[in-house]
Amino acid sequence: MSFASTPRNPSAGRPAGRPSERRRGALVPTLIVLGAIVVLVLILAQVWTEWLWFDQLGFLEVLRTEWGTRAVLFVVGFLVMAVAVGLTMRYAYRSRPVYAPSTPEQASLDQYREAIEPLRRLVMIVAPALLGLFAGAAVSQRWDTVQLWMHSQHVGTSDPQYGIDLGFYLFVLPGIRFVVSFLIAVTVLSGVAALATQYLYGGLRIGGSNDTPRTTRAARIQLSVIAAVLMLLVAANYWLDRYSILTKTAEKFDGAAYTDVHAVIPSKAILAGIAVFVAVTFVVTAVRGNWRVPLIGVGLMVVAAIAVGGIYPAVVQRFQVQPNQQDAESEYIKRNIDATRQAYGIDDVDVQEYDAKVTAEPQALRDDAETAASIRLLDPQVVSPSFKQLQQVTTFYSFPDTLSVDRYQIDGESQDTVIAARELNLSGLEASQRNWTNDVTVYTHGYGVVAAAGNRTAARGAPSFLESGIPSKGVLGEYEPRIYFSPGSPQYSIVGGPEGSEWELDRPTNDGGGSVNTRFPTQDVSAGPSVGNAWNKLLYAVKFGSEQILFSDRVNEHSQILYDRSPRDRVEKVAPYLTLDGRVYPAVVGGRVVWIVDGYTTSSQYPYAAQVTLDDATVDSLTQSSQTVQALQSKTANYIRNSVKATVDAYDGTVTLYAWDDEDPILRAWQEIFPTSLQPLSEIEGELMAHLRYPEDLFKVQRELLARYHVTDPKQFFTGTDFWAVPDDPNTAGNVAQPPYYMTLRMPNEKAASFSLTSTFIPFGQQARNVMRGYIAVDADAGAQDGTKAAGYGKIRMLELPRDGSVPGPGQVNNNMTTDSTVAEEFTLLGRGGANIVRANLLALPVGDGMLYVQPVYLQAETGTTFPLLQRVIVAFGDDVAISETLDGALNDVFDGDSGVETDPGTEPGGEEPDPGTGGEAPEEPGAGEEPGGEDAQARADLADALERARVAIQEGQAALAEGDFAAYGESQDALDQAIADALDAEARLEGGSAVTPTPTSTATPAPTATAGS
Repeated sequence: MSFASTPRNPSAGRPAGRPSERRRGALVPTLIVLGAIVVLVLILAQVWTEWLWFDQLGFLEVLRTEWGTRAVLFVVGFLVMAVAVGLTMRYAYRSRPVYAPSTPEQASLDQYREAIEPLRRLVMIVAPALLGLFAGAAVSQRWDTVQLWMHSQHVGTSDPQYGIDLGFYLFVLPGIRFVVSFLIAVTVLSGVAALATQYLYGGLRIGGSNDTPRTTRAARIQLSVIAAVLMLLVAANYWLDRYSILTKTAEKFDGAAYTDVHAVIPSKAILAGIAVFVAVTFVVTAVRGNWRVPLIGVGLMVVAAIAVGGIYPAVVQRFQVQPNQQDAESEYIKRNIDATRQAYGIDDVDVQEYDAKVTAEPQALRDDAETAASIRLLDPQVVSPSFKQLQQVTTFYSFPDTLSVDRYQIDGESQDTVIAARELNLSGLEASQRNWTNDVTVYTHGYGVVAAAGNRTAARGAPSFLESGIPSKGVLGEYEPRIYFSPGSPQYSIVGGPEGSEWELDRPTNDGGGSVNTRFPTQDVSAGPSVGNAWNKLLYAVKFGSEQILFSDRVNEHSQILYDRSPRDRVEKVAPYLTLDGRVYPAVVGGRVVWIVDGYTTSSQYPYAAQVTLDDATVDSLTQSSQTVQALQSKTANYIRNSVKATVDAYDGTVTLYAWDDEDPILRAWQEIFPTSLQPLSEIEGELMAHLRYPEDLFKVQRELLARYHVTDPKQFFTGTDFWAVPDDPNTAGNVAQPPYYMTLRMPNEKAASFSLTSTFIPFGQQARNVMRGYIAVDADAGAQDGTKAAGYGKIRMLELPRDGSVPGPGQVNNNMTTDSTVAEEFTLLGRGGANIVRANLLALPVGDGMLYVQPVYLQAETGTTFPLLQRVIVAFGDDVAISETLDGALNDVFDGDSGVETDPGTEPGGEEPDPGTGGEAPEEPGAGEEPGGEDAQARADLADALERARVAIQEGQAALAEGDFAAYGESQDALDQAIADALDAEARLEGGSAVTPTPTSTATPAPTATAGS
């Protein structure tokens, strides 16, 4: 009873539990909201930061156009697919029979209908939506095809088969084929969805007796209409095949051959007509209800595809073409030759017969003095370690493994140079120096360029530097040396700050003061998006996975974030329609360091032109051994133009695109698509024009085609007996093509030498002799006039050598050099001290009425501090081979003591170095005939002492850098400079010359030798 009288506790029982349940129920929506926010931030960290990047760079139009086109195509693709599939499923369901036939087949389907019924509405929404998403994503990827179709251009040249302007093939046909293919996919999937739904709900049956109809009237109409639409699309596809066949590939030549024109094209038209007829029979079936006629039509279509589309062309090929193939195919081979030469820009090649001599005669080079004096002695692929040892300065700077070739006006004359930018290299820092603050805000940029003359060397075979040191000194004048944007830049850096916040390490000093710091002037210069507000900080912290961006005091209202800093990546992003050359090279222009990038427009839709896989055509020994030089991207093309020259400012990252080939129809289309992103050719200043050159990858593709398409006679082309091949690089193991080489030379019958890109040809075939059959050079100098290309720029000249094989090719010459007794003796002497012998590029030059081969030879220590120094030069002419310490000596030895030219404008190896401040001119010869008397022993002792002090100074300097002690580093550099000066003085006394006062190695090393090679 007392229990009954106890008051009820209001907090007990079910009512008390309801508030707790409500609190638990609010957790799920909260988590959903938080999850949505996280997803949104993750998306914006990729999307909005891209918007900021393009906006800062001034190419927001490109992003808006691309994203806008993609978005529209995604919506269209999604709607077309989703609506088509969804409507067919809904119609099939709504038109289902009220009572399914009582058959065992339908009885077994009852369980599936019952299982799917609770999810039917969801399935009819989700399934079309999923297919729509896939379709939209696929369609959006073809935004470029659609844009080119919308902005198609008139080319002015007609195809040889139908007489249609080539613009139809380049722009319109790919767009129409894309639409037809997409609609076929939509129709097929809609038909599958209709079949499945009709079958599941009884509108279509497979088994049972033949007395009852197998489809309901609604199912018959639906399936017949879908089939009719599919047949019409198939007919359109057959019809378009008649045009696409002009770009087909074949074993002997590409494009439509005799059988294609006389059998395949007519068969495609016949099959298109049959497909239209079958479509009509399906429409009749929808009205009259008889499936027999369309089934017969489909059977007829299959038989016709086999007989007309397969057997008939095979019969024509076997019995009409093959017995008379050379004559039958001549017309179509001629079409292929003409189209290929036009599509690759090789239709205006100047071909000359060159009756090359193989006997060296005195004074043979007297008419080729300019070419001989410009022969490169530095191999840009070999001397990178020399640049690093002599000019890297600190471990956090570096040079690429392959340097670049350019030319500069020095004292009024063009000088071939090897040039490289001193890039930032964070991997050179010690582990104790690596942290977010140092990596992102302190070590932010490289410093200056280093350039060397291409045709001479300095003391002991070192490069003869024209521009060197920190601060940079030399003949290139004053320029902004800071390199914030380069191929080797870190992933991102944050620069800028208030007045007095100079925490960026600018450069080390040599006066014991440690280092010079700087602050990027973000108030005056925009180099990257701002990270001065909390929202941008959050997005970039998420983008780069660095919470320090949010919390670091060095990220402030003045800060800018620099990323996507590789010049190639920057151009690729702002010009997504370009295929970019595999080499990016620096130049000093207008007081700034700029990176120059060549861009190509390509197509695979040029009628009759030969298809080329671009990466295969541009692979050579250089791309395989270098990390900085790449082959073209893997794509197939049969049309290419160097349509754009791009520059990227190394200081602020500004990208400028110049329309280099305004006659290219593809570029004209992209100019309409992105009307503000390209500058006209007239905007190129003469100072920049002087550093633009004919691009290597385009030349590689052209030489690949010219190996066959130098043959213009169809019958000779058919036999293939005069096809050539690019020789393998004799310095590289395996079958790897020799790269082309930049050099200044005068081609036979030309008045003057010009900066050119060159290559050689040998007979085609694995069993063919390695003899010279062709030589090709393109004028690579764009001139130095504002907005105007040089008249000869891009002119390709080809020499055809005697067919008797009397002129040795690179392989034979390499063998002759290797087996020559004098060369072997020299190599034995050179390698006796444990040094490695490095044979550089084997250059071929058409001079002296023959073919001259020149190969520099470098010596490099096996262990310790190793870098190559030029020690010998090998020269070959015909079967004659000579080796000497100088090019001039080797030439004289080959040409019976007198080549007719003097080729050593600078100091010989082991002599004095040109002063970089004088433009690289050689100093006067030291006095000769001085009596050494008893000074030899003292000079040797002084030399040994100086070398020992230099070794100790180098070790102390490296230890100081490892500890970050720049004051000690400066002291060690001073000691090193003094030791080198003493060593040179002692060496000069031993050689009977005067003492040399070198430029300190920490600021400007002696003027280096440059190469004209690639």
